[in-house]
Amino acid sequence: MELSVNGRNMEVTTRLRNYVEKKTGKLDRYMPNLAEIHVDLSETNARNAVERQVAQITIRDNRGTILRAEERSNDMFASVDAVVDKLYRQISRYRGRRRRKWRGGGNGNSEELIMGDPLPFDEEMVESDEPAIVRTKRFTMRPMSADEAVDQIELLGHDFFVFFNADEQAVNVLYRRRDNNYGLLQPDMD
Repeated sequence: MELSVNGRNMEVTTRLRNYVEKKTGKLDRYMPNLAEIHVDLSETNARNAVERQVAQITIRDNRGTILRAEERSNDMFASVDAVVDKLYRQISRYRGRRRRKWRGGGNGNSEELIMGDPLPFDEEMVESDEPAIVRTKRFTMRPMSADEAVDQIELLGHDFFVFFNADEQAVNVLYRRRDNNYGLLQPDMD
């Protein structure tokens, strides 16, 4: 497992790096095929002091699964704790989905070997029903540029906008970021 810890607008001290390594080192017990952990720690100039210390963790496993979590607080160590807890919950949901897929085929022992150790929660996790697609919406797309898509997202007041990018000749997704800038998702086929 490869671990990378990066700091933005701040220096990552040895104490902080060791703390992150200790907290993230246990993740591979719960997701055995873990290949990479990428940790971004940053200090922002948010108006609210509670949201200045940001910890973001992205994990990838050998199957290509990507889980990502971000937390903000006024203390970097608290942000790291909160983001690791959020990842445990995401891993639990991911493992629950995988268990439901494995039910009916094979024996229970192979399932436990694939899924790893039980998660370290103090309280009992209550499994809810898996989310379902409850609505399908179709819409007509006309080719447009990314700048036109920005105009459309502002006019609509949405957080994202799906459009056919005339320059790239592909469907793209434009989304509003927390800093009120925009991000553009462009597909890259393997």
